[in-house]
Amino acid sequence: MKVSIIQADLKWEDKISNLAHLEEMINSKIDATDLIILPEMFSTGFSMKCGELAENEGGETFNWMCNIANDKNALLIGSLIIEEKGNYYNRLYCVYPNGFYESYDKRHLFSYGKEDAHYTAGKERKIIEWKGWKICPLVCYDLRFPVWSRNTDDYDLLVYVANWPQRRAYAWKSLLKARAIENQSFTVGVNRVGLDGNELEYSGDSQIIDFAGNILFEIENEEMVKTIKLDKKSQTDFRTQFGFLNDRDQFEIKF
Repeated sequence: MKVSIIQADLKWEDKISNLAHLEEMINSKIDATDLIILPEMFSTGFSMKCGELAENEGGETFNWMCNIANDKNALLIGSLIIEEKGNYYNRLYCVYPNGFYESYDKRHLFSYGKEDAHYTAGKERKIIEWKGWKICPLVCYDLRFPVWSRNTDDYDLLVYVANWPQRRAYAWKSLLKARAIENQSFTVGVNRVGLDGNELEYSGDSQIIDFAGNILFEIENEEMVKTIKLDKKSQTDFRTQFGFLNDRDQFEIKF
């Protein structure tokens, strides 16, 4: 499967500029691909102004995602601010070329940044299927909680979309590699670059890592689109040879 990651400088709380810029990056840098991954809150940056910036499901940004997925004939993944029944969610969408979609609400809200005071946490992990691959999509701070990403569903690809500041870049890079190794899964982390409205700097460090923890590609502190082909058979063979997941503990998550 061909995976395209987009590391972009997001304009603070400026949907029009961000969508236009991301569309230009996609159209100029991506030809044929199967999966396109955007950063967390790609249309606004990591903002707590959910009352001003939230959209209803089926709003401008969601429709933009549908158009991109259709134009590129690819699955498109990214998160945005959604209002539903009086609550606000950091909601990740997986949009298929035919307009069908699945969604995941960020489970672990970043209390240090007061995200939990503005948004409602999700309560369900999702495994989606695309072109013979099982994909587990998660959001940013979820990365710090290995139980939530534990590979109990035999997924093939673990995806994190993020706005992860440069000051904690070492943790970002270390934990992505750890998640790949412990779950024996291709793991992709897509982050942003630039400066946000809170003067936080983002250094990117988006990565594509294989099932053994080897970095296949890493983007440093710059805007970039990168497409790489992942070989599912090599992962299946590795899991067969080193069947560590067969010895995993059984557990249940309760809310």
